[in-house]
Amino acid sequence: MTIRTRFAPSPTGYLHVGGARTALFSWLYARKHGGQFVLRIEDTDLERSTPESVNAILEGMTWLGLEYDEGPFYQTQRFDRYKEVVDQLMQQGHAYYCYCSREELDEMREQQRANKEKPRYDGRCRHRTEARPGVEPVIRFKNPTEGSVVVKDVIRGDVEFSNSELDDLVIARPDGTPTYNLTVVVDDMDMQLTHVIRGDDHLNNSPRQINLYRALGAEPPVFAHVPMILGDDGARLSKRHGAVSVMSYRDQGFLPEALLNYLVRLGWSHGDQEVFSLDEMTQLFDIQDVNKAASSFNNEKLLWLNQQYIKTSSPEHIAHHLCWHLGQRDIDPAAGPELTRVVETQQERAKTLVEMADNIVFFYRDVKEYDEKASRKFLNEKSLPLLENMLQRLTAVEDWQDEKLHDEVKACAEANELGMGKVAQPIRVALTGNTVSPSLGITLELMGRERTLSAIEKAIDWIKDHA
Repeated sequence: MTIRTRFAPSPTGYLHVGGARTALFSWLYARKHGGQFVLRIEDTDLERSTPESVNAILEGMTWLGLEYDEGPFYQTQRFDRYKEVVDQLMQQGHAYYCYCSREELDEMREQQRANKEKPRYDGRCRHRTEARPGVEPVIRFKNPTEGSVVVKDVIRGDVEFSNSELDDLVIARPDGTPTYNLTVVVDDMDMQLTHVIRGDDHLNNSPRQINLYRALGAEPPVFAHVPMILGDDGARLSKRHGAVSVMSYRDQGFLPEALLNYLVRLGWSHGDQEVFSLDEMTQLFDIQDVNKAASSFNNEKLLWLNQQYIKTSSPEHIAHHLCWHLGQRDIDPAAGPELTRVVETQQERAKTLVEMADNIVFFYRDVKEYDEKASRKFLNEKSLPLLENMLQRLTAVEDWQDEKLHDEVKACAEANELGMGKVAQPIRVALTGNTVSPSLGITLELMGRERTLSAIEKAIDWIKDHA
């Protein structure tokens, strides 16, 4: 049997981290077993579904690198197929027209609550044989009234539901459009999905869907209901906990691999190991090892993990993702030193790509103003002769390399009987506008001869103007 899994988001908003974890678990399980991973867009909620949300989902999947083997399939393109199944259920006596008005249903549920009963449709139209003039009916599935349904869940074990507790769910609205519980069954059946991995908020839908499968003569897939993700305060993860959109993590400077690594550890573990490559995740992950309990999202842990990935990933890989952040700052990475070399100077320093991008702006854009505190301390009358001496020394350098440039700074310090910092910091402020940069030799080399000399000349002029 070929394993087939799916991710089936509704395009009513962005791709959130809970959905991304479900997609990851489904993707990993398919990849581990040499199967297929299907993407389906459940867009039958015509009022709330938007093209922007579809694009946000596709963008999130692409950024995470969760490539799909089939799809994306859109439910709105399958309405003819759903009507065919509804007609089949009607013809076989598994569904019926319900003419109850909204007022009648509300009154029925109020009476049930007054009797301390569970509010549910009581099946009053099950045996109705005549239409009700002036009422456009819904179509309900005729759920079995006896026995029970066992959801065989690979995470939670067997979960049993009594059929007497399951009411006759609506499978088609008055305008003929299908409802979620019907479309998901038809799609999963037609797409020959073997495993359905989804959030545990769908657990209560599973017995109804299993009964639909059986009415259609189909075998239900294997279910795995993944526990929800909580915020660090124990409440369900929401916008108030910070970024919950996948792409907002990109915007904050996280690498996709770091987010995937963090998400796979929400509810799953392999000993004490914290950092997993994607190949290791694929090899080690198994859906049946996911915990039943909810997991808490910890932004500090994610930040730590991101820092590990920045330290250990190849400069080429980081540069690939860093380019987007530079573009957000109107910086063309081709208009400066080779980006991979710049990345190498920052890998031990930055926790996020946003921090890295901010730290390297000076390599690609001339400094417009100096930090007030830094300029007051290092761009003054005392540093003026040092900068003029360094300008003279650097102008004479022909071999513009790290070690040679470092030697010139050291020689200037020794000639003036000063520590290296007394010479290096004024140069650093002249080049970067602040007091922080990689080692000065490599900074000078990457800045290049022309921009370095120009920056020092500018700092000299600035000191003279502010003396």
